[in-house]
Amino acid sequence: MGRGDLVTAPLDTARHPLTDSAYQAACRERLDNDGALVLAGLVPAPVIDEIVAEAAPRIDEAFFADSTHNVYLTDSDPTLADDHAFNRQVVSSKGLIADDQVPSDSPLRTIYADSGLRRFLCAVLSIEAIHAYNDPLSSINVHFAPRGRELGWHFDNSSFAVTLLLQAPQAGGIFEYVPAARASGRGEQGYETVDAVLDGLHPVEILTFASGDLVLFRGCDALHRVTPTIGDITRMLVVFAFNDEPGVRLSDSALATFYGRDA
Repeated sequence: MGRGDLVTAPLDTARHPLTDSAYQAACRERLDNDGALVLAGLVPAPVIDEIVAEAAPRIDEAFFADSTHNVYLTDSDPTLADDHAFNRQVVSSKGLIADDQVPSDSPLRTIYADSGLRRFLCAVLSIEAIHAYNDPLSSINVHFAPRGRELGWHFDNSSFAVTLLLQAPQAGGIFEYVPAARASGRGEQGYETVDAVLDGLHPVEILTFASGDLVLFRGCDALHRVTPTIGDITRMLVVFAFNDEPGVRLSDSALATFYGRDA
């Protein structure tokens, strides 16, 4: 995923004036109201095309998680019943390339480090600063979901997530979520809601976005998943992972589940 002959700016700041305070305020309001913010076409098509061309052949290097996990991305609690919401298992079978597999000259690193984007995120999220993960795997990930692969229901470890869709599938690959399914800041884990969602008894919302769209999503308390891909086109997506506190790393359980290795 090297820059090669790329001359297009990695971010369309004419369409999305990231450093403009009025634009930041409008985006903050959208995020606060909806729990998600879609910046349509923030990354121009030529940049997306280059990233896809370089990343797609590397699907054979991706780790595909075929194990199960709970929605909290932690180890099970042996003091609770197997069918307790905390211990119920879901499937995540998509694959990914971890941060330490992304070349140093990748356009993805240019986007991740962009100072205007970082200032925008701080303004919209009302935080002082954002930080990379304190492990060599989690900050930038390229996700692959070929036919039948999915991302199971879960809560994020971080308070927000930034994603960029590279390639949409023919069908499936739908991002579903349940806002405020828990209140982790108050220690409320939302067991009843989790059970209802896993049993298919709770309504879910759908977030629609296209290739080149950057999505800012509050996933710490919003339960969410990506449905299985349908068709021959692999769904490809980048996760730019930031935290509002320094020194944060994924749990050993989450690292093992999603990367098949530790840091």
